[in-house]
Amino acid sequence: MIDRLMEKIEQMKNPSVVGLDPTYEMIPSKIKSEMLKRFGKTPKAVAEMIIAFNTELINCIHDVAPAVKPQIAMYEKYGLEGVRAYVATTEYAKQKGMIVIGDIKRGDIASTAEAYAAHIAGITIEGEPFDLWHEDAVTLNPYLGFDGIEPFIKPCIQQDKGLFILVKTSNPSSGQLQDIDASGMTVYERMAELVDEWGKLAMGTSGYSKIGAVVGATYKEQGEALRQKMPHTFFLVPGYGAQGGKGSDLKGFFDREGRGCIVNSSRGIIAAYKANGKLGEDRFGEAAREAALKMREDLRF
Repeated sequence: MIDRLMEKIEQMKNPSVVGLDPTYEMIPSKIKSEMLKRFGKTPKAVAEMIIAFNTELINCIHDVAPAVKPQIAMYEKYGLEGVRAYVATTEYAKQKGMIVIGDIKRGDIASTAEAYAAHIAGITIEGEPFDLWHEDAVTLNPYLGFDGIEPFIKPCIQQDKGLFILVKTSNPSSGQLQDIDASGMTVYERMAELVDEWGKLAMGTSGYSKIGAVVGATYKEQGEALRQKMPHTFFLVPGYGAQGGKGSDLKGFFDREGRGCIVNSSRGIIAAYKANGKLGEDRFGEAAREAALKMREDLRF
């Protein structure tokens, strides 16, 4: 997966990923009215809104951005219908040639982790294989240690999938745990060491591992230090745009060749029509494309 992702980034000259994290408030009123009329005030109506919204977004950005990152909680909120919208979204993005990073942040041990790993490993029923989630990579919470990571490594190796493990996250309170220094090393620095160690088990051909790290754009100095500490780890970088991260802050997150990093923007792209004075909500896809192109330029160093 990491080699395919890096190839697409190079082809498009765009190290960015669009976070498909829709909220009810983001969905244009025309789509809302249509689906409420057809399906009533129901979770199915919201699921159809999300599918219509995401489909148009993907249509408008698939030749600009190499990847999408849907946050599964935004879909699970609406139960089974929401999960259906999630799967419809990932499947359509794959059909349009995009890399899909499932932002699921799972983290558990033993048989539970094995079950979660089906997100990228798929399942087999009486010899018949199924890829139910249509994801190329997923995000993981490593709090339980290697027990919660190991079941995901096999599909990385055998099925060319990928992982992005939380190391230094972008949220304001991340330091309450991640910055604790108990023995001359913070928690996130120790996690970086572990991710680097685990990454050696699933190396790609481009010099980077299929086991990557989540490193927040809102912590410039820490991100630069982690790049030096993790030379073979690909970074997924949230926190750009709405959370305060800027392209000028991120040069040190990349390697000397300008590789090794993909930067996420969610609201700044998918809800760009709300801030765009020229394009109204009926042209939300165009506004998203314009925002994605602007982000691409901001990440050219």
